Amino acid sequence: MSTIKTISAGEIIIKEGDEGNTFFQLLEGTAKVYKNYEEDDQVEVATLEAGQYFGEMAVIENFPRNSTVVADTDVQVDEIAAGEMNDYMSQHPDKILAIMKVLGSRIKKMDDEFLEVKKARDEVRKAGSDSRYDGFWARQQRLSIWMSPKSAQLEKPSAEELRQAAAAVAQNKTDKIETYNYGTIVFKQGEVGKCMYILHEGNVGVYSNYGEKDELKLLSVEPVACFGEIGMLLEEPRNATAVVETSGTQVEIIYPEDLEGLFKTNPERIDMIMKNLSYRLRSITYEYCKACQEIDEAAKNDRRR
Repeated sequence: MSTIKTISAGEIIIKEGDEGNTFFQLLEGTAKVYKNYEEDDQVEVATLEAGQYFGEMAVIENFPRNSTVVADTDVQVDEIAAGEMNDYMSQHPDKILAIMKVLGSRIKKMDDEFLEVKKARDEVRKAGSDSRYDGFWARQQRLSIWMSPKSAQLEKPSAEELRQAAAAVAQNKTDKIETYNYGTIVFKQGEVGKCMYILHEGNVGVYSNYGEKDELKLLSVEPVACFGEIGMLLEEPRNATAVVETSGTQVEIIYPEDLEGLFKTNPERIDMIMKNLSYRLRSITYEYCKACQEIDEAAKNDRRR
């Protein structure tokens, strides 16, 4: 069962680097999220308010905490142990979508920030002028958190838990599957996302500007894997087009209102979706970190010359 706790202002709720076996919902008060807390390069990353979840990624993927959360005021939290996550969701099925939305919004935010960093990195690779870096850092002061010794040791996330979750889904197929022929457009760039998909057989390509001169293939989806979940969770326009690339491709369609029922009948699907979201967030964070470090190293090299 979950445990309600009261924590005084200034107390650490979770600490960066610790192994995480619980996650939290903030019920009352506010909390601050920090990288490198109480160190010379401490940076405040975010403010948490009542209703928000935190610490869930460490539970979903059994991964060390990636930040420190400190009570900004006296707070009340609901603490849920990893082993009690299924019981918690059984008692509060509406929380399944809420937790997924938290992860989805973090992915979207990190994606947006990574695009800006990637542009700056591409400029760095082309140019030799220090001024380009200075302008970038002026806009992106938070990037200093990725230059710390801790972040320099960041490893590319393993997909092993994601593979295990996918294997569990593959062993428990559903009859709610649609079969598509080659060339079928599953969803279009610009459409508002209303559902997500699990690919069971075949292949799906995801493209930017599909059918146009600047068409770009972003990724290939292979069984068993989720796709289209960010559009569904954020109810925003799709940022790409998904196209079937093998006849006989089998796809399961999942709507937000299906999640509670799925948890009762096919909990392994919820587990896979959660792990997929967590893995995506860790992966984009890793790429973001690498790009920031490349920019920083290039700037340092220029200044030495």
